[in-house]
Amino acid sequence: MQDPHVLQVVVVVGCAVIGFTWLAGRLRITPPIVLLLGGVPLAFIPWTSDVVLEPTVVLLVFLPALLYWESLTTSLREIRSNLRVVVLSSVLLVLATAGLVAVTAHALLGLSWPLAWVLGAVVAPTDATAMAAVAGRMPRRTLTTLRAESLINDGTALVVFALAVSVATGEQVFSWASAIGAFALSYVGGAVAGLVVAWLAVRARKLVHAPLSEAAISLLTPFGAFLLAEELHASGVLAVVVCGLTLSQSGPRVIGARTRIQTEAFWRVTTFVLNGTLFVLVGLQLRGAVEGLSSTSVPGAAAQALLVAAVVIGTRLLWMNVTPYVIRAIDRRPQQRLRRVGFRQRQPMAWAGFRGGVSLAAALAVPQDVPGRDLIVLVTFGVILVTLVVQGLTLPAVLRWARLTDDGSEAREHALAERAATEAGLSALPAVAERLGVGPLVVERVRADYEEHLHVLADPTMPVEDPALAAERGQHADDQRLRAALIAEKRAAVVGLRDSRKIDDIVLRRLQSRLDAEEVRLSAPSADLD
Repeated sequence: MQDPHVLQVVVVVGCAVIGFTWLAGRLRITPPIVLLLGGVPLAFIPWTSDVVLEPTVVLLVFLPALLYWESLTTSLREIRSNLRVVVLSSVLLVLATAGLVAVTAHALLGLSWPLAWVLGAVVAPTDATAMAAVAGRMPRRTLTTLRAESLINDGTALVVFALAVSVATGEQVFSWASAIGAFALSYVGGAVAGLVVAWLAVRARKLVHAPLSEAAISLLTPFGAFLLAEELHASGVLAVVVCGLTLSQSGPRVIGARTRIQTEAFWRVTTFVLNGTLFVLVGLQLRGAVEGLSSTSVPGAAAQALLVAAVVIGTRLLWMNVTPYVIRAIDRRPQQRLRRVGFRQRQPMAWAGFRGGVSLAAALAVPQDVPGRDLIVLVTFGVILVTLVVQGLTLPAVLRWARLTDDGSEAREHALAERAATEAGLSALPAVAERLGVGPLVVERVRADYEEHLHVLADPTMPVEDPALAAERGQHADDQRLRAALIAEKRAAVVGLRDSRKIDDIVLRRLQSRLDAEEVRLSAPSADLD
């Protein structure tokens, strides 16, 4: 891409992200599908005709940021509850998919075994950002399991990819000892790197209390985790995921309300732009992939892409419908029986195997002098297109057929957290009022508001009103000071419920956002956020 065209490309891609996202809303289609398809014709615009998706940009810029936000906003409790399924899907399913694709590519596409394994590793992992965007209407347990799988399986696939490329280029000879060692170093080193960077981020936040400086720490955290892991020759993906999950547990205690509001707003905008840009850029690569094809014809490559996509989809369907019965045969504990789901209820998870930008970045990272690289790139694009568009468009029908129902646990946890927060504030009211020197009239007014809110929570037929709204009616400075001071007690109660696993991280974040907004509204605005 020529330097004079950089600004034009930025403007065109930015407008495309906004426009296609708007169009997706109008068409009631998940945005990644429209962004991917919309990016294809953009390759014929002169300014964007020579745009190439650099693998290093995806792996070093897009991936850490997107994985970090996904990790921060997922549920660690649900991951723990479904850890066996997550591990099986993110490790063994990836290996099984890569292996079956390799066998197919060697037998039917004519690729050598090393290149066949390269292709298998490229198309094996699901995409975290596509999963969150396309499968967002699933129940909490199913969606969290899918998100956790897609967060971790990139690390497995990239280790297989690196080994296969090294063998294909003659840099090393395959051995089981080196393969097992690479996996061990990848996972252990990645987890350690993530924990170290998370600890450093917490220490830095305790020293720095300016919101903008804390936001800068948040921005650097995922890249620091990825960098440290890469320097250790470990999995940068796993480092970012572990770091994000760790900070999601400690964040409520070390991050202030104003900082959290600013940081979350920043990450929401950033991930929206990066996610949309990545899908548009993936669509832009189709023209180059077709024009760069020399080892076979375009119709032949398209047929091979459909074949590989069928293997990828079929492997996941088979895995998701066989492993549950294996687990049932091995684990007959009563609590395991309670978690069983029927055939229909398993199909949305089996059908949601979307591939995305990481797969294409890995394909583009194959060295140019490797024979068959052009076919690998085009087949990978075809697999992304089929899984994201075909499966994404049909997933709503699969969800309706599966008849997934909400068990009401999230609503119950939300009510429990609301009640605990209000009771904690009410219990701490006398001591906090005495410490602040607040008069009895103000104390009684706040007490009445809190007690009224408890009565509302006890009667589901009554409209729920947060006691924070009562602060808007109180103009007295002592009233606002008292309510603001009680927020710490309320937040501590909600965090305690999360720590004891009585409520989910998702519920905590929802209530935390309300408490943060209340605290900022009641507190005097800072004169200098820097």
